[in-house]
Amino acid sequence: MPSQHPDQTGPAGERPMQGRPAVPPARPRATPQRPVHHATEQIDLRAAFPPVRHETAQIDLSGGLPGGLPVPPRPRRQGRRLGIDVGTVRVGVALSDPTGTLASPLETVQRARDESDLDRIAALVVEHEVTEVIVGEPRHLSGASGASAKEARAYSRALAGRIGSVPVHLVDERLSTVTAASSLRANGVDSRRQRSVIDQAAAVVILQAYLDAQRERS
Repeated sequence: MPSQHPDQTGPAGERPMQGRPAVPPARPRATPQRPVHHATEQIDLRAAFPPVRHETAQIDLSGGLPGGLPVPPRPRRQGRRLGIDVGTVRVGVALSDPTGTLASPLETVQRARDESDLDRIAALVVEHEVTEVIVGEPRHLSGASGASAKEARAYSRALAGRIGSVPVHLVDERLSTVTAASSLRANGVDSRRQRSVIDQAAAVVILQAYLDAQRERS
């Protein structure tokens, strides 16, 4: 008996699979709408709110923090320090380690009328990336200052003008040369050999005393 349905064939004479869902038609693309611009207006709210006042007060912490808490110590500055022993003929130079703990002899610079000795010390500051320069100020045992102290102050001012923002500090150096000579003798250096290193040794004494004092403060 002939089939009641027409013969439907797909490509190459194949019959389509029964039960396959029909593919929905493609949706038409929506036409993009132009952006709508809304008018804006600046509103001044300064007149609507009262002005804000900030009040500060000074607090005296010289006696410690409130509640008896101690004032925290200042952090120590890191970097090498340069120690200077100013003489009329020579200048002894000492250098610390990067942590500012130990001083060591560095160089003896001859004084010169053209102030080339100051230029040499300024070059050492740059070469070793020095953060502070310590100049010994010789004083009498009574604490009074004389011609040597005046010379040291003038030398420190001249040096400060050559090294920019690196600070220069004057420290009391009473008996630094005597202490240096005693230390050299204790290490077997006789008086003849001391002449070439005594200025550096005095600079070491000056710088080490400063480093120790800074460490005690922190």
